[in-house]
Amino acid sequence: MQDNEMKEKQAEQEAAEAKAAEKAEDAKNAEEAAESEVDPKDAKIEELQNRLLRLQADFENFRRRTNIEKEQLSTFVTANVVGKFLKVLDNFERAEASVEKGDNVDAVVDGMKKIRRQFEDAFKDLKVEEIEAQNAKFDPNIHEAVMRGHNPELDDEIVDMVFEKGYKLGDKVIRHSKVRVNTNE
Repeated sequence: MQDNEMKEKQAEQEAAEAKAAEKAEDAKNAEEAAESEVDPKDAKIEELQNRLLRLQADFENFRRRTNIEKEQLSTFVTANVVGKFLKVLDNFERAEASVEKGDNVDAVVDGMKKIRRQFEDAFKDLKVEEIEAQNAKFDPNIHEAVMRGHNPELDDEIVDMVFEKGYKLGDKVIRHSKVRVNTNE
């Protein structure tokens, strides 16, 4: 379905380009025909108007092509990410089936550990990193303080408990770490 939409958009783009070329050719022919009787100022105005029309058509075509490329890139990236997590989903489904059969609990726990490792590997492939928070200095750019705690053994503004891990992709925070921050006041 997306291929048909992309083909339609390309057809529209080609039609717009053909119209722009046709307009430019018509303007050029009209300019040549009237050139002998036209005032030089009028000829210059006509030339500038034609140039403006061509630039507008070129810009519109560029904008359409850019939008199509963005959609294609977005679809490609989404498919790549989903593909990495489908393997994990398959293993979860196998684990559920194993639990329903009443198989060995130790085997289920071992399977869950392997699935977790598979999740972590998928994150590593996508360059998603966990934000280290435990015993780190509180940083509002990567941490979200949900509580204040009191522990005289730790300095002020040190994270003494992590409620929910945070993650980042490069320098962009995907989810802030939810933490308790120590205060000795």
